[in-house]
Amino acid sequence: MTPPAPGSGSAAGARPGRSAVETADAVRAGRLTAAAVLEEHLAAIEARESELHAFNLVLADRARAEAAAVDESVAAGRDPGRLAGVTVALKDNLCTRGVETTCSSRILEGWKPPYDATVVTRLRQEGAVVVGKTNLDEFAMGSSTENSAFGPTRNPHDPTRVPGGSSGGSAAAVAAGFAGLALGSDTGGSIRQPAALCGVVGLKPTYGLVSRYGLIAFASSLDQIGPFAGTVADAALLLEVIAGHDAMDSTSLDAPAPSLLEGLDGGVEGLRIGVVSELMDGVEPAAAAAVEAAAHALSAAGAKVDRVSVPAAVYGLSAYYLIAPAEASSNLARYDGVRYGLRSEGPGGSADVAAMFAATRAAGFGDEVKRRIMLGTYALSAGYYDAYYGQAQRVRTLIIRDFDAAYRSFDILLSPTTPGPAFELDAKTSDPMAMYLSDVCTIPTNLAGHPAVTVPWWPEGSGLPLGIQVLAPALGEAVMLRAAAALEAAAP
Repeated sequence: MTPPAPGSGSAAGARPGRSAVETADAVRAGRLTAAAVLEEHLAAIEARESELHAFNLVLADRARAEAAAVDESVAAGRDPGRLAGVTVALKDNLCTRGVETTCSSRILEGWKPPYDATVVTRLRQEGAVVVGKTNLDEFAMGSSTENSAFGPTRNPHDPTRVPGGSSGGSAAAVAAGFAGLALGSDTGGSIRQPAALCGVVGLKPTYGLVSRYGLIAFASSLDQIGPFAGTVADAALLLEVIAGHDAMDSTSLDAPAPSLLEGLDGGVEGLRIGVVSELMDGVEPAAAAAVEAAAHALSAAGAKVDRVSVPAAVYGLSAYYLIAPAEASSNLARYDGVRYGLRSEGPGGSADVAAMFAATRAAGFGDEVKRRIMLGTYALSAGYYDAYYGQAQRVRTLIIRDFDAAYRSFDILLSPTTPGPAFELDAKTSDPMAMYLSDVCTIPTNLAGHPAVTVPWWPEGSGLPLGIQVLAPALGEAVMLRAAAALEAAAP
């Protein structure tokens, strides 16, 4: 298979030969209609959605109405916004008013939120057209999108393989040309890992830069919403649109959205770039070779590249799988069969409330969600809190300190995004630890709260992409994206 150029048509699907930036410019100028853009993507969905299952719900009629409204604004001489006519797919854990939002879980099947997530509101304010809700690992707990209650998503480049997770539906939708852009959530790598396995750009912003209001919570101190895109510039544009302070989110940073597009072509001349030694250990040879090639390309472009150690990063996986399940066990306690979602009565229609709670959760949650709830509840239980959850938080502090030390010597850091390319469906479902290791390179950044982006990298002669991860300190998105754009230009 010949790897696709950014924004071009590809063997993965009928991705239009325009970037999102180009599409929005053409629609705003009247050279292209939003309706025509939408029909291109709906045709791609019609051709391959039954094979890939990127979506839980395609909103064709609603999207056509939104596209028509954009075209009416242009015809009336009004500017519809920076994403005029650009189709966007939403991970199905983002609340959309009046539209079923399930988190790919039976326990929320049929639930329709009475409000939009802040990011959804901001998309619509800028003229985006929401094309559908994408499949995910149930409650974002997984690395392959095989844990969905509605069936797995498949990788557009090889449908026998996974797209990654938990935002596999969003990654697959962009890679297959089903949408120009997509949103996902990243708790331990759930944007970057599937983006890498599907050959698209995926960005986790600084914690607090994007409002989490309307994101159905997995682990509140780790979750962050971010973009999937075909190019670095498209990801930068989408982040500009969704970022910025939101009074509805108490963890939202009191800062305006960053300006990112203007500086993308600034190059890497003089930048100090560190290749993280700990994140190179244990990855497949192809992934390590891709990072070395990327580092060489950045060095040739004028950057100063060297090795750097972030010692505590090796404990990231262990700390994460105590902190995230602990927070999940608290967040998911709200699904009790009383207020919304599924209700399953106790044995024989028992009036016992505890029996109803237990029956509802047994029927509504899948095996992986139950596993993490039990793990998190145990970590928070009396007598074990300090030994497990408390210790994991102390390790998190060490990781933050080690990253801070690295950034005193380097402007950005580099690593593989994943240990290797996409694996086959069912290859790791029976081995949770093997599945968890898929996120070993991405988790440390979530624990630190820092931004990171993955850029597609196609090894010579390979039909499957890898990802190069660019990491930056908090609010370092501008320099991070400059380096990502340089990598994109140098990628094979």
